[in-house]
Amino acid sequence: MNKKKFCPVCAVKKLVNKSRVSQCSERGYDNGVAMTPPMGWSSWNLFRNKISEELIKEIADAMKDSGLAEAGYVYVNIDDCWQASTRDENGRLRCDKVTFPSGIKALSEYVNARGLKLGIYSSNGTLTCEDYPASLRHEREDADTFAQWGVEYFKYDFCHNEKISSEAPKIASIGFSAEGSGKDFIVLRPSDLTLHGRARIVEDEDTEFGAYIAGIDARLGSVSAEIQVPESGEYIMTITVRKGGLKEKFLRLMVNGKDEYHIYCPGTKAWSTEGRIQTAVKLDEGENRIELSNPIGSVMDSAAVQYKLMGRELKRATKEYAEKNGVEEKPIVFSICEWGVNKPWKWGMEAGNLWRTTMDIKPHWISVLGLYEFTVRLHKYAAPGSWNDPDMLEVGNGDLTFEENRSHFSLWCMLCAPLILGNDVRKFIKADGSIDTDNKIYQILTNRDMIAIDQDPLGVQCRRIKTGKVDVLVKPLQGSRAAVCVLNKSGKPDGTHIELGKLANLGYVNLKKKSGYTVYDVWEKRTAENASVINAVAEPHGVKVYIVE
Repeated sequence: MNKKKFCPVCAVKKLVNKSRVSQCSERGYDNGVAMTPPMGWSSWNLFRNKISEELIKEIADAMKDSGLAEAGYVYVNIDDCWQASTRDENGRLRCDKVTFPSGIKALSEYVNARGLKLGIYSSNGTLTCEDYPASLRHEREDADTFAQWGVEYFKYDFCHNEKISSEAPKIASIGFSAEGSGKDFIVLRPSDLTLHGRARIVEDEDTEFGAYIAGIDARLGSVSAEIQVPESGEYIMTITVRKGGLKEKFLRLMVNGKDEYHIYCPGTKAWSTEGRIQTAVKLDEGENRIELSNPIGSVMDSAAVQYKLMGRELKRATKEYAEKNGVEEKPIVFSICEWGVNKPWKWGMEAGNLWRTTMDIKPHWISVLGLYEFTVRLHKYAAPGSWNDPDMLEVGNGDLTFEENRSHFSLWCMLCAPLILGNDVRKFIKADGSIDTDNKIYQILTNRDMIAIDQDPLGVQCRRIKTGKVDVLVKPLQGSRAAVCVLNKSGKPDGTHIELGKLANLGYVNLKKKSGYTVYDVWEKRTAENASVINAVAEPHGVKVYIVE
């Protein structure tokens, strides 16, 4: 046994860990939805906190009647401010009964009846961004609530987030009991546990067994054990801890390498030296392996662990609700919205279906361009079911010109970005009920060729092969084709010359090597046969987009 002492190596490792993320994805989220980037509408960009049941119904009607739903825009997403100011008597989220008098479940059914799907919002914090009840440490009950309501899209923000502590409690013993038994049938002393990494046993006469385990903070170490239980079921796990320090502490319990439990230990200042924390765990008949650690080395790790927890709860909730009620499961598209501050592209694939890469978009060209410039570099992280998200569309909002609106939409399609509208789609319906097909914004948003580029089954994000005043982007498409986008970032007409034979030499593009190609201009709807070059000139802040095969 080692006497309690300062560990300089541990201190250095903790400092290094604080600057990096270790929660990298090893597998996809795999909930069977968002195999192409989600398409729909959100209330936030235009309506902010001025939302109501009536507005959402009008938007759903307009999406169906305008043909937007047929074009692929199927999600109607309610953003912040739908909630009541408090949870109900059972701790469940509830809607504002003044602005949403029929309730969210009834609204979901209304939206479904129009061939659309309802989305909803919360925050990975103590409150939402507009200071309404949020979901941090309420993940299980909120996931159950959303599944019961029939929600099929969930945006999870990052306001009022509280970082998980990187400190772990000092473990004096671990016990297991059947509920109602009155005593533990398994008691593990520090010497009964297998130590990993920097975990160590510290002698301490003030603890029941004369020692405790330290050194499992900040992903520096862990402890494990194999235990035998007589039958499968839920058991009470009691961890006796050596008290000390006013800061909250955290443990992650892994059971049989697959079931994960989060255990929070409050800071203590009581007179006694030992305390206990308990949690209910499911164990299988026979041998079970348990492992305790604190995987939080940085704020990035904290966010990753929290978002992965909500993702697991959403998948569990929709599956259990379907089985319990004998209905078809409605998987929930999980939209991670922590603004890219914790490098979600490194861990998001395992946590959800899409992750924000940037801060919020604004309806101005400089914002659109900035979000594009950052996200275009993250091409290797996009894949079917897992998407980089440079935020919702501002097409039709703010001071964007026609060319800027068209460029904004084109860039998001080239990036395999979710296409979530933020404009007032009710304007696409004339007073007589017909569709305003002459509306320039409507024409942009319903360009089927551009949508097909975004929704291409390969799910490969574009790469930038040239940058400067003019950028050139190339995106592989199914069927030995490629989309080529020329973006003019300057304030006057400009363009470039592209030799098509060189595109076939790009390692990630599946174009066949030949002397001439068919080139289709997506916006002008013109086709050139047997072409060997593209000579493109775009308007200021404009684009030219081609499909080459």
